[in-house]
Amino acid sequence: MRYLRPLMQVGPMMPPEAVRVGWCWFTHVEVLSRQDAPQVIPASELSDGERARFVSHGDAPHLMGILNTTPDSFSDGGAFDTLEAGIAHGQTLVAAGADILDIGGESTRPGAELVPAETEIARTAPVIAGLRAAGINTPISIDTRKTDVAVAALDAGASIVNDVSGFTFDADLAPLCAARGVPVCVMHAQGEPQTMQANPTYDDVLLDVYDALAARIEGLVATGIPRSEITADPGIGFGKTLDHNLAILNRISLFHGLGVPILLGASRKRFIGTIGNAPEARDRAPGSIAVALAAIAQGVQIIRAHDVAEHAQAIALWRAAVAHP
Repeated sequence: MRYLRPLMQVGPMMPPEAVRVGWCWFTHVEVLSRQDAPQVIPASELSDGERARFVSHGDAPHLMGILNTTPDSFSDGGAFDTLEAGIAHGQTLVAAGADILDIGGESTRPGAELVPAETEIARTAPVIAGLRAAGINTPISIDTRKTDVAVAALDAGASIVNDVSGFTFDADLAPLCAARGVPVCVMHAQGEPQTMQANPTYDDVLLDVYDALAARIEGLVATGIPRSEITADPGIGFGKTLDHNLAILNRISLFHGLGVPILLGASRKRFIGTIGNAPEARDRAPGSIAVALAAIAQGVQIIRAHDVAEHAQAIALWRAAVAHP
């Protein structure tokens, strides 16, 4: 099998032979395989089937604002774990430019313990209902691995399910999403949160993650979820070392070959603090933005972020600069 990574470019001068993917375009692809050295070929050499993988998913990157209602999340645990604080922060994120709110009630940081479904529901469903009652119409994603939590969240007004286990933790969750007709985000993770950072290993992290996501997407489609309703997240920091994370980020445009939008969730994560000399998670906004802009330049469609206002400003200026003739 050959893996095709489009060599994305941005800017107003798109040549006629270019293949457009959202706000980016490419004229060449890097061909990767498990046996041979990478090579670069013109996009004109792609077969019709290969070219069809690279479909456009909108013309602007979207921001997914993170709203943790947990007492123990790695970055902001305890900051928004009351109903009033959760609703207020959700409103702040939307006002700052969040296109989607991602609400979670279970920390999945390295070493985190499993949270009972009833606790997770109590943390998330009232906040979702409160945001809807307050007039927030922004799409809301429930960040959960559990069917019961998703049911309560959808009933309260959520409209997307984001599962960090890639729909492998609870066998009933994917069928629920198919039955309810809701979009999903499928993330790659190696192992459970409690142990995932103990010793993550891969033959080739980029291709292994790609294959795993491709298999999960096909499984979701077989369950009855249309491919058009699926987003993929390579799972930065979930069973991955710093070098693994950087390998994925360096060639993240490979995942356009899955034929679904790509979501990047790197905000404030440990590798940013390690490289950027920021031990405290709250001080990692500049590094998070740098990673986000690099991913957007490769066509990533959704950026999951804590610091929404700062990301929105950076993206607006980046787009203005690269689009100026």
